[in-house]
Amino acid sequence: MDMDMEKSIVINRFLDEEGKIVQLPRKQDPRRALLEYLASKFEPDTVYTEHQVNAVCEQWHTFGDYFLLRRELVDSGLLNRERDGSKYWRVAE
Repeated sequence: MDMDMEKSIVINRFLDEEGKIVQLPRKQDPRRALLEYLASKFEPDTVYTEHQVNAVCEQWHTFGDYFLLRRELVDSGLLNRERDGSKYWRVAE
């Protein structure tokens, strides 16, 4: 089985039938895979406001903590932001 297939299997364990994240895993590897999945919902070369980032996170999870997801995306290096939080953007792959 290739890495992409393994990653998909791991990710799917934490998604509902609509593709929304139902739980953020504690273990680092599946957590990273899920954050990469969420980061893929942001368009490259697009600048987002904090409100827009919150809206995307809210749209793609079911457990009501978009603050955690936003912080995890930034801390994991998948989204960058201005120091004052006024602008966010997806990190180029």
